[in-house]
Parts: sequence; structure tokens; C-alpha cells
Amino acid sequence: MIVERENVMEKVTALCKRRGFVYPSSEIYGGLNAIYDYGPYGVALRRNIRNLWWRHLVELRDDVVGLESAIIMHPRVWLASGHLENFVDPLVECRGECRQRFRADHLEDPSRCPTCGGPLSEPRRFNMMFKTHVGPVEDTASEVYLRPETAQGMFVDFKSVLNSMRVRVPFGVAQQGRSFRNEISPGNFIFRLREFEQMEMEYFVRPGDDERWHRYWIEERMGWYVKVLGIRREHLRLREHGPEEKAHYAKASTDVEYRFPFGWGELEGIANRTDYDLRRHQEFSKEDLTYLDPETGERYLPYVIEPAAGVDRIMVTLLVEAYDEEEVRGETRVLLRFHRNVAPVQVAVVPLSKKEELIHVARKVQALLRPYFRVEYDQTGGHIGRRYRRQDEIGTPFCVTIDFETLADHAVTIRERDSMAQERVPIAGLVERLQERFEEEAGAGM
Repeated sequence: MIVERENVMEKVTALCKRRGFVYPSSEIYGGLNAIYDYGPYGVALRRNIRNLWWRHLVELRDDVVGLESAIIMHPRVWLASGHLENFVDPLVECRGECRQRFRADHLEDPSRCPTCGGPLSEPRRFNMMFKTHVGPVEDTASEVYLRPETAQGMFVDFKSVLNSMRVRVPFGVAQQGRSFRNEISPGNFIFRLREFEQMEMEYFVRPGDDERWHRYWIEERMGWYVKVLGIRREHLRLREHGPEEKAHYAKASTDVEYRFPFGWGELEGIANRTDYDLRRHQEFSKEDLTYLDPETGERYLPYVIEPAAGVDRIMVTLLVEAYDEEEVRGETRVLLRFHRNVAPVQVAVVPLSKKEELIHVARKVQALLRPYFRVEYDQTGGHIGRRYRRQDEIGTPFCVTIDFETLADHAVTIRERDSMAQERVPIAGLVERLQERFEEEAGAGM
């Protein structure tokens, strides 16, 4: 690797726009701060992240079910949850020339503006929830909020899940979906956004068993990042929250952090939320949200262990982790060394030329591979080397090249992304050989 890690963020940002991962939203109108659109390869990468999370937290387990709750909920949900009172950041405003606003707790010097050096106002409490109205009349009675987290939907629907699914403690409810936070100081590309996508799971346990399950989920989630997404263990760490930084609902909380170019940053939080949420919603709704243990006859409010992650933060982590540059014959080769599980394209089918007979065979190879891999067909203009470089930049592990020899020997060339090594393989055995190569790559990465 020749690229300095401090410079990776701006290089990744430029690559994302150039190669169709991330675009500034509403760019033709000047854009909107901390709001982004996701291009074709970004959509594919995000879908892979979501699918892998869902696969490992829901589909491969007997004790977790799924849910999709509404983005707009009854406003008393946020009163009960404590968000109206506690979901606040300290806001300061520059009294000098720039008049910018900042989070006071993010400033090294809380009295001087980091942009123009002017004096700053006294901090005031700023609630980060987006407010809107339901119905034709905009008054206080119609006020609602865009959800700042997906978690509350799972607590509010706890009784419905119990009654309809006949689940037993311990069990989890998982959800993926959009959340909205009016961040004062968003930044670092898609690391901190105002509109983002969460993946959260509420795991309901018997009080007294909560500390054991908290440790279990910390280990489980750390292993997912290393084994499933291919993130290097040395770039990750666990950080336990101190007493002064724990959320109002948390008995304990531990973050999985990644070493970004701008420093260590939270990738996922695993919190012990106790029975805070169910207890508050029971109090405010007057509904009985207790759980009756069918074996012991004991009735109680379960404690909750919550692993909470963001698709956007995982996405930028994977991009930073995969980004690499190297000198090849006097030129700089840029590539994304994505793990095979997350690569937007796993195999690119590349005919050597636009000759009709080669295209005919290449399309047949594409159809052969599609049931087994995420495949892209690339016959765009340019030298074959340029097409390889384009696939390197989007992180495609393997290219399959159809050349004029293919017409005679019915074989193709597999070109591997990281080493650029090439291997001649009969078309009849291509699927099996690629499957072997992906397994070899998986084994080498463990």
C-alpha cells in the first residue's frame, strides 16, 4: 500500500462519485449538507451489507424475528422514550463574521469559533428530532416527528409480537430502516448524516441474565465484522462507555470502533437498555407489557440488549478498509480490495473485442454465471487493461475474459483482482473453478 491513511478519506470520496457509489443529493441545485444519494454500485454494496446483517442476525437464528415499523409514530412515543427531554446536543453559534453553528462538545476551544476565530455564544440545548405535521392543519395538536432511531417501534410492538408469534424469552426483534437526526455538525462524508439507515435488534432477556447476554452480543458482533465482512481485526477495538457518557436508558454500553483516517469512530453500539423502554411505554400507554414465563409462571418486564449499527457507517468503513493503490508498470493502480461477500460485482465478463462471435460467447458465459454470482458484463470501449482497471476500482474480485482463442479451445481466462494473476479454465468447469477460488480467498482472509 502506497497511499497514506490520512489521505484515504478524500480519495474514497472522489472514487465514490467517479465510479457510481455515492452522489451529493440534489447536486444540480447546489446539494444539501449531510444528505447523499447512492448510485448503482453504492446500492449494491448497501444491499449486500443489509442482506448479510439480516442473514446472520435473523435467518440463521431461531430466536430472532423481523419487524418493519412506521417512520412516523404517535408523538407520545417520544415523550415516553425520553427523546423529547434527552435527545439534545449543546449548540453554540459564532458571534463573529461566519455565524456558523457547532456542537459545543465537539470543539477543542469552546470559546472561539474554529472557522473565523470569533467569540461563541453560550451553549443551548438543541433537540435533534425533525418535526413535521400530520393532517391539513399545522398546529401543535398535529405535530409529529420523523423517528431518530428504529428501536422504539420494536418496543411499542413488543406485545403484538408476543401475541402473534408465541416467542419465548430470550428472543430478539430485528429491524432495518431509515432514521433522521438534525445533526448540528455532520461530516466526514457519510459517517455522520442527517438521513441514514439503521440496523437494530432488541434482544429481550430475563432480568439477571442481562450481563451474560450483553457479553455474548459484544463478542458476536465483533466476530461478524471480522469473519463476514473481512475487516482486519487490528483496525477494530471495543470501547466501554464510562459513567458520564452512557445514555439515559443504559446500564452498560460498549462500542465496536474502527480506526478511520480521522481517528477512532463508533461503528456499532451494543447497549444494555435494562427494562427502561418497556417500563416507560407501559407507564405512558397504560398497557400491560410484562412477559409471563410459561414454565415458571413468573411475570416480569424483560431487560433488553441492543446491538445497533448503521448501513452508512459500515459502508464507509468497508470503502476505507478496501481502498488501496500500487505502482504497476509506471502507473498507479487504484483498487478496492473488497471481501467477496460485500463486493458489488463478484465477477465481470469481459469480451476482448466487440466482434460478434466473441460477444455471443460472452453473453452465454454471463448467463452461465448469473445464477451463482453477482455478474457484470463489460464490453465498453477501451483497451482490455483499462477495463480491468475499472473493475479494480469498483472492487470486482475476478474478471473472466473471452478472447479469440476461446472460439477454438472453449476456455476463458480468469484474472484475479489483487494479484492480477491469470488462469485458463474450460467454460464447462468455470462455475466450479470460480466457486473454488472464492473459497480459497475466504480461507486466506480468515
